[in-house]
Amino acid sequence: MPHPLITQADIETFQNEGVVLIKNLFANYVEDLRAGLTFNMKNPGPYAAENLSKGERGRFFDDYCNWNRIPEFKKVIFEGPAGAVAADLMKSEKVQIFHDHILVKEPGTSKPTPWHQDAPYYFVEGQQTVSFWSPLDHVKDASLRCVAGSHKWAKPVLPTRWLAEDSFYSNEHDYMPVPNPDAEKMEIREWEMQPGDAVAFNFGILHGARGNKTTNRRRAFSLRLVGDDAKYIERPGPTSPPFPGHNMLPGETLREDWFPEIYRRQN
Repeated sequence: MPHPLITQADIETFQNEGVVLIKNLFANYVEDLRAGLTFNMKNPGPYAAENLSKGERGRFFDDYCNWNRIPEFKKVIFEGPAGAVAADLMKSEKVQIFHDHILVKEPGTSKPTPWHQDAPYYFVEGQQTVSFWSPLDHVKDASLRCVAGSHKWAKPVLPTRWLAEDSFYSNEHDYMPVPNPDAEKMEIREWEMQPGDAVAFNFGILHGARGNKTTNRRRAFSLRLVGDDAKYIERPGPTSPPFPGHNMLPGETLREDWFPEIYRRQN
């Protein structure tokens, strides 16, 4: 039987469309996540970034790979239901953490999150992947937007740097140009969400978000997880996150001392 937070229909939707809404995934941990996010913003890690160009209004902050120094994030990851739900969605026997990520758009931030797939930025290859994007504030117009089925496209989307807007790697010919899902009338999934709800999406899903033109903050916690078939793959340059000095070889599973197992099915 699936985890009580999801249905068999949710699992099939995730498998077919690559994205599904999970109500209340982190509902019991919203205050923990808010506290962790507040600490993170006051004590940014080495990958923290401000994502606005000169003259753009508001603030768009993000940071990742902080779970092992922020107790609240670690608690949610290891004690919460995300691992069990991820195993069901991915149809995987085990679940490893890849990384955590916070994204904060303060009120009046017009800059959108550019359309992108996460997979091309990562050194992970495999179909059994899932990201949980969870708002810590009520969202409607500033919610995550995902293109259904884009994880099955024959060619990945070109990864770019969000501010410079240039190619992340040198091998641009291996990727398709970043599409405009609205203009091309693609099937976009987006939901009005309460704090603790989560969008679950495959690493290969094309996604983005509008700016936050409201008078409320839009704080979001994202958790990236991998399953049985995830393997290390070489990229033609530093990845994001880079994880320097990992010493993994192509085809190896992710090393568990850096990417620990958070869930395994009991036979």
